[in-house]
Amino acid sequence: MTVEQTGRLDRGDGVELAWASLPGDGPTVVFLGGFRSDMEGTKALALRDFCARQGQAFLRLDYSGHGVSGGRFEDGCIGEWADDAARVIDARAPGPVILIGSSMGGWISMLLARRWAARVRGLIGIAAAPDFTSRLMEPALTEAQRAELASNGLFLEPNPYGPPVPITAKLLEDGRKQSVMESPLPFAGPVRLLQGMQDAEVPWHTATDIAQHLDGHDVRVLLIKDGDHRLSRPGDLALLEATLAGVLRLIQGG
Repeated sequence: MTVEQTGRLDRGDGVELAWASLPGDGPTVVFLGGFRSDMEGTKALALRDFCARQGQAFLRLDYSGHGVSGGRFEDGCIGEWADDAARVIDARAPGPVILIGSSMGGWISMLLARRWAARVRGLIGIAAAPDFTSRLMEPALTEAQRAELASNGLFLEPNPYGPPVPITAKLLEDGRKQSVMESPLPFAGPVRLLQGMQDAEVPWHTATDIAQHLDGHDVRVLLIKDGDHRLSRPGDLALLEATLAGVLRLIQGG
């Protein structure tokens, strides 16, 4: 089996971005993780192993402030994390790519698709959450949280998966600037959106909203009736692998 390579990329300001990649056939499959997630998650590793078996090039990475990359989480924002991903992809996978974005990674994949046009050959979203700061976070803010943002520039959000998460005014302000759901996204490649209907973080109709927003015609929404936000059960992973295999066949003409 192909051996995975790992390394760190200095983004130019002393912050190093961690990555892991597999050589293989193109286009390179790139996994983009979620908010406060990292490249060691179940889905990232399952996709790595699938690509290794297929001889397919694969790349995973940690944004600044995530996983083992440098930087502080509270210093980052959507635009900076998208730039982090772009830097690593340019360095490690400079050719055509298929972007697989989980939760926030779905937003980042849409930003990159808008930036790179034809270089992105396909998109796969897993509980994709474009514009989640303005669509989900901001409307749910309490008066106390708004006051804390105004006075301190951040507040701590309870997190069902671990320690409280610092939510900064910078994150929310930048999120509005990075919106991808305010105008149609011109993307002609195949798009597959996997979404659990029991997702407590991202309402399942977000997937249908994204589908309507995309200009292309080859857009499919796959709803998993008993699926949660993570979609990391064996059956969910099998569906993800089958979805990627189908997109690869389309792109490679098989």
